[in-house]
Amino acid sequence: MFDFHVRLAPRPGAGERLRSALDECGLERAVVCAGGTIDLDRLSRQLVEGGHVETDADNDAVLAACAGTDGRLVPFFFANPHRPAEVYRARAAEFRGLEISPAVHGVGLTDPRVADLVGVAAEFDHPVYVVCLDRPGAGVADLVDLGRRFPQVDFVLGHSGIGNIDLYALTLIRDEPNILLETSGGYTCVVEAALRRLGAGRVVFGSEYPLQHPAVELAKFQALRLSPEQWRQVAWDNAHRLLGEEKR
Repeated sequence: MFDFHVRLAPRPGAGERLRSALDECGLERAVVCAGGTIDLDRLSRQLVEGGHVETDADNDAVLAACAGTDGRLVPFFFANPHRPAEVYRARAAEFRGLEISPAVHGVGLTDPRVADLVGVAAEFDHPVYVVCLDRPGAGVADLVDLGRRFPQVDFVLGHSGIGNIDLYALTLIRDEPNILLETSGGYTCVVEAALRRLGAGRVVFGSEYPLQHPAVELAKFQALRLSPEQWRQVAWDNAHRLLGEEKR
């Protein structure tokens, strides 16, 4: 099994705890993004009231945690759109993908700075993980527009869309083959609908560890009783395809 979205907590020993959680749940690999870029209390307020931080994510800590794991931990670059895209370009070869989060940095998907970052991702064949919001410029419809501007880039809509019952997101991305859905946070009804409307080839398992324990997200899929073929696609094959890898 491959967890396509975990975060590295900004605490000593976080890498060891992450690997222990993966071992506990039988997860062989994980995509790792920086955590702790924003205090959770402030993030929750921003999700409701708006606002942003201009803090840089600790991408160096992600690289350090992933080093020496023989590809088990896969580093993604958490971009800060308040910095020039050249910051990402200068380091893109060290990473395997890109994350953009309007929820943290407050820069919408319609902003030219985001397009510049996605342009760099296209140069390096990086998939782009995106967190959408229910506000102008940062919604799923805006991700669809971005995906159409960059059809050569694979996008992953994080956290099952906006909120935990975003069936509308599935309607919006249904005809966009370069946008996949990552399932952390969503209700089982959303995951079930995604499998039906998008197909198992466009759904990837993710947990959002350490904010959500992988065991919780795995239980969601156990309740859905997927066929072995569907589960193999969601939990393994699709992640490798996004990363441009042969199945391991």
